Amino acid sequence: EVQLQAYGGGSVQAGGSLRLSCAASGFNFKTYTMGWFRQGPGQEREFVARIKYDHNTGYADSVKGRFTVSRDNAQSTLYLQMNSLKPEDTAIYYCAVARRSAILSSLRLPTSYENWGQGTLVTVSS
Repeated sequence: EVQLQAYGGGSVQAGGSLRLSCAASGFNFKTYTMGWFRQGPGQEREFVARIKYDHNTGYADSVKGRFTVSRDNAQSTLYLQMNSLKPEDTAIYYCAVARRSAILSSLRLPTSYENWGQGTLVTVSS
């Protein structure tokens, strides 16, 4: 079965950096679009970044220029490098596998993803 394990969350001061990892198994990782979402206290789950099977990337406006999504297909691992962190970035971060049927314009929507990891907590203090 599909398994996604997120790692790398923690506590950091504003302006600091963290690197999140998501180890994937149980499916042909290299052929699927992968995404990162986050959910802060009392907030809806929101899109952060995604990377397609062809390595095309997309980002939420709130993280552009600060976060970088990448993938290592040989290791079936997804990454999110987070720099210049802000208190507003505090959230549980989830990795997810996109539905094969999802079109490009839909990849910012949680409903376009069919499998989700357990999440890892990122806390940014001012």
